[in-house]
Amino acid sequence: MIKICIIGSGNVAQHLITTFQNLEKSVNEIELIQVFARKKENLVHLLPLEKITDDFNTLVEADLYFISVSDDAIATVSEKLPFKNRLVVHTSGSMPFNILCNHNRKGVFYPLQTFTKGKAVNFKEIPICIESENSTDYKVLERVAKMISNAVFAINSEQRKALHVAAVFVNNFTNHLYAIGKTICEENQIPFEILKPLIKETISKLENLTPNQAQTGPAIRNDQKTIEAHEAFLENENQLNIYKILTQSIQDNGKKL
Repeated sequence: MIKICIIGSGNVAQHLITTFQNLEKSVNEIELIQVFARKKENLVHLLPLEKITDDFNTLVEADLYFISVSDDAIATVSEKLPFKNRLVVHTSGSMPFNILCNHNRKGVFYPLQTFTKGKAVNFKEIPICIESENSTDYKVLERVAKMISNAVFAINSEQRKALHVAAVFVNNFTNHLYAIGKTICEENQIPFEILKPLIKETISKLENLTPNQAQTGPAIRNDQKTIEAHEAFLENENQLNIYKILTQSIQDNGKKL
């Protein structure tokens, strides 16, 4: 039985809480024994009050502690843990594992997904990136990760930094482009829903093609007439600059292939 304690009450923490509680019902290998939250009321909809603490000094003994807080709070929180030589991991994609306090054994348990409060996710499909200081702790993290996910990867801190940057491009930046597309539609009295089948098909292509193979559009075709027409249409300077930068990037990438 692996006893788990989660420190945090944000998006990732709440999804981990839900996932581990659901797992407890199906297997007898894991137990979520306690959660720390500065504001207990943030978690009462997920846990009985007796499992929630707002005092570091009342943290109970566990086999594995997850620090699931904002990146700039990880180091401070790890310093406040009132014990030594226990396995403590953070769930950040961008922070190195040595940011954790040296009083305890360190690791990383990074679920690579975008999380929104109240929106359920299937952890079985979420890649879990793990790292630890020694092989014994790695086996613990691997065992826990494989209980909740079918995709577990050994990723070190430098790799994770690269992965997080890549994730920003494929998730945060693309979502912002959807927002720009929605704005353009609304300004021209067009329902954004018209674009959703196109978005779904673009994503679906990546099941069988590389991004380079799936690339279409005027930039990769070097259709200068269409590109100039689009640029003339865009009156918003920010949108125009983004269009030009992405067009040039697609064309430069095409020349390398």
